[in-house]
Amino acid sequence: MTLEQMQAIIEAAIMVAGCPITATSLQNMFPENERPSIADIKDIITRLKERHEHENSGIQLQEVASGYRFQAKSELSPWLSKLWEERAPRYSRAFLETLVIIAYKQPLTRAEIEDIRGVTVSSNIMKTLQEREWVRVIGYREIPGKPAIYGTTKTFLDYFNLKSLTDLPSLAEFRDLAVQDEKLQVQLALENSHLDLVDSENIPDENIEIEAELATGS
Repeated sequence: MTLEQMQAIIEAAIMVAGCPITATSLQNMFPENERPSIADIKDIITRLKERHEHENSGIQLQEVASGYRFQAKSELSPWLSKLWEERAPRYSRAFLETLVIIAYKQPLTRAEIEDIRGVTVSSNIMKTLQEREWVRVIGYREIPGKPAIYGTTKTFLDYFNLKSLTDLPSLAEFRDLAVQDEKLQVQLALENSHLDLVDSENIPDENIEIEAELATGS
């Protein structure tokens, strides 16, 4: 099998997978006697990335926590967003702050989240975060009552275009990412990610701020 054939197969596989696909999964598509190494797979992926960047393509090959995927380029969002009839989700300040606290301070309990925010965290917010598979219970604190400990998931990283927690943006950048959800929807367009609206408080589009306590740490 030629390099060009292998590249065509890998490109098509990433395109039709419907979700991020790992280098190992790509490798296992090939018969054992023709199976490329992981290094070869990654070299082909690098070539594909460069080709789509240099050919004025409307799509790009992106690596996220769960693997590789094709997605629309974010600068095309003013046009592509018209493909969705629904209004892009808006997140309440409480929802956003809770997510950011978990992302930047994990692992932590609900009581610790409330200590940072200074107010009670709505059960609906915690339920929604878990239903969207952005947050999960990763253990239980060995104290009376054994409260659940929360952390973020690979789905959270994939949604925000991150490979790992070390790639988390600054708090201000994260705020902008979260409130500009229409752009994120467009980035995921090629894998048919049709997002449900979040039940949240009605808030103005501007001036969603992260609490000072979070920005300075606790």
